[in-house]
Amino acid sequence: MPTSAPEFTITRTLDARRELVWRAWTEHKELAEWLPSTPLESISFDFRKGGRYRYTMVNHETGEKFHTGGVFLDVVPFERLVFTWGYPDSPIEGSPVVTLTLTEQGDRTEMTFHLRGFAGHPGDQYVYDGWADALDDLGSHVHGQKRQK
Repeated sequence: MPTSAPEFTITRTLDARRELVWRAWTEHKELAEWLPSTPLESISFDFRKGGRYRYTMVNHETGEKFHTGGVFLDVVPFERLVFTWGYPDSPIEGSPVVTLTLTEQGDRTEMTFHLRGFAGHPGDQYVYDGWADALDDLGSHVHGQKRQK
């Protein structure tokens, strides 16, 4: 009997146009503003199909570093990013995959974050909650960017 891979989805409606949300995901300076505890100098993203990315989160209390990275599997500007997620040099096969979909809703954007290959649920204080918090930070960031324009 086949089993399906663990997965979860988080959806947010952001008070910002899709182009602004896209920039928050694809510009190094913007990423450093909302990715948790991630200094700008630790971010390397090559936004193209087959391009690699990596970033390092730092626990400011302990100094412990968490290296994360993967490969972009699909890049459709302003609409969709699909990428593996895990350790920077993990093989593509077997790595969890994130599919980020941005749907324009006038001056707002529905952002759907789907992670396949890793279990998570609200209240897990781990992967789901970590991503949910990061996506909340992203929402605050793009809302602040919109107000500055």
